[in-house]
Order: sequence, then structure tokens, then C-alpha cells
Amino acid sequence: MKQVKQRVLLLEHTPNPEAAIAAAAKLCYSGLELDEIVGKCYEQDNTKFLTMLQDVDHLSPYEHASFVFAVEGVSRALLAQITRHRLASFSVRSQRYVSEQEFGYIVPPSIEALGQKAIDKYAKQMKQMDAWYKEWQETLGGKGEKSNEDARFVLPNATETKFVITMNARELLHFFKLRTCERAQWEIRELAWSMLALVLKVAPNLFAKAGPGCCNTGCKEGKKACGIAGQIIKRQRDLVEQAKKEFEAGK
Repeated sequence: MKQVKQRVLLLEHTPNPEAAIAAAAKLCYSGLELDEIVGKCYEQDNTKFLTMLQDVDHLSPYEHASFVFAVEGVSRALLAQITRHRLASFSVRSQRYVSEQEFGYIVPPSIEALGQKAIDKYAKQMKQMDAWYKEWQETLGGKGEKSNEDARFVLPNATETKFVITMNARELLHFFKLRTCERAQWEIRELAWSMLALVLKVAPNLFAKAGPGCCNTGCKEGKKACGIAGQIIKRQRDLVEQAKKEFEAGK
């Protein structure tokens, strides 16, 4: 058994997502032939046009670009949260077909902050649950998936899972607005910021305004506001600025 850390990769995305979205949007407004619209969008800088689409909240064209991520080192608790984003597609490692013996587990920062004694106590508890899991596998006949599917009921939310997730750009904007907010749970917030950093590298103009409400329309949390909006806004702006520099340098 071992503690694991979160890791996310951008596996694939729509080729030239900014041009694809610009072409889809301009088709709505232009009387030009399709070849001419597409040709211009794939040749010119679409930054101002994409900014305008976000400013007027015309985001349906954003649904024409998709991004595929691979995620590991996250908990089943996070899985329960992220699957609430119903416009995403998921492929998740099965706990029936894959045995969870010696499972990896996630340690919350709040427990780590208590020091090594607390971390050791937590690890001991994970080990005990692993022993219970193995015991139930054996009691249920050790028959692979038939035993795994019920033995897993004693496993904790801390158990590591791995999954592939696909979202279109519009759903990602919604996801980032909710999950990069300081009011979001720490683990999914960490994942959201990592995913934002990845998509900014390939489509900085699509996601230049992506982030929590405080970065755009203002915080809506009222008395539950985090109180550090300035820090969050700076973090988002620094991330966007760096991504745009790297994107331009890579052209």
C-alpha cells in the first residue's frame, strides 16, 4: 500500500480548437461561402473574436472543441463529485475487474498538516481496511470480479481511482468556474487548476477568462466568500499570461 499523488495529462484535443470554434461562430453571422469562412479562421488571429463571444455569452460554438484528459492519484470521493458534470464523458477503472488489494490512497492536506504521527495513524487505518477487503475477497470465494464487487464495500473514499474524461470547451468553462473557486473541495479544486493550466497551453484565447467568478463577474458567495479574491485573480492572470507567452513562442 502507498500514498499516491494527483496527476493529470491532456491526451488529445480538437486540432486547432480556437480556429474551429471561430469558424463555427462566424458561420452563424456570415453570408460568405464555407470555404472562405474556414480559410480566414485558420489563417488569421481569432483572439478578439473569441473574446467577443465570451463577452456576449455566445458559447454554443465552444461545444465544437473537445479535450481528453487522463487522471490518476485521485480519490473515489473526487470521482463522486466530478461525475456530477453530466456533459462530460468518463471511462473509469473498474473495482470489479481490477482487484484493489494493496490499494493506493489519498491523504487529505488537513491530516498531513497534523504531522507524522497523524499520517502514520491514517496509514494504519488504510492498512486495516485493506486487510478487511482481502478477508472479504477470500470469504466470498476469491472468484475475481464476483468477489471484488462486494468486497469493495469496505473500501474507503480515500481509495485511489483512475479515469479518462472528455469535456467540450463550453463545459470546461463551467467546470472551471465552479471548481477553481476556493469554495470547492480541495481535491477537485487542485484538479481543476491543473486541467486549466493544460488547456491554456493549447488554446490560451479560449480559456483566457476561465476561472472562478471573482476573476470575471465577481464573487457570488456572499458571507461564504474566501476573502482572498485578489490572490485568486492574480493566480489566474499569471497562468494565462504565461500560457500565452509559451503559445506564441511555440508557433
